[in-house]
Amino acid sequence: MLSTNAFRPFGFSALAVACAVALSGARATAADPTSTADKTFVAMVSQGGLFETLAGQLASTQGSTQDVRDQGTTEAHDHGLVNAKLQEIADADDLTISATPNPMFQKLLDALKARSGRAFDDLYLTDMAKIHAADGAAFAKEAASGSDPKLAAFAAETHAIVLRHIGEINAVGPTSP
Repeated sequence: MLSTNAFRPFGFSALAVACAVALSGARATAADPTSTADKTFVAMVSQGGLFETLAGQLASTQGSTQDVRDQGTTEAHDHGLVNAKLQEIADADDLTISATPNPMFQKLLDALKARSGRAFDDLYLTDMAKIHAADGAAFAKEAASGSDPKLAAFAAETHAIVLRHIGEINAVGPTSP
């Protein structure tokens, strides 16, 4: 089972994780090989990936420095590809992924949209550091112990991308998750 400690940077609780699974529309069938932990993983990282894509798009145009704009472009591109791959797996496993951010991520996006200049950059980099730390832990755990081989392979591949993004985020500016 996915530890809720990975969600603490964003104030997730066990109840919030359960709600995320329910809100994601994940459906089980009698012969469903996808465990509850796998479904929780999909619900979490699909929302995180959507946020990273949308926040990256904002940063690519609203960032006050070229480094932040470039990092935003990388986020939007890479997570767009990751989200598409996760959608393929979810479709094959008969899981539904929400195409819109949940209320927590919408609130974070709204806060980013309301900022400009260095205030935007600081919030963007802080949010990115937090979500990558949480997602990185979730990808590592799924890669090591996921029951669905497709999701485990996806998690291992994506964990490497998340680690690269963490390095980029840290290189662009000082933040603390």
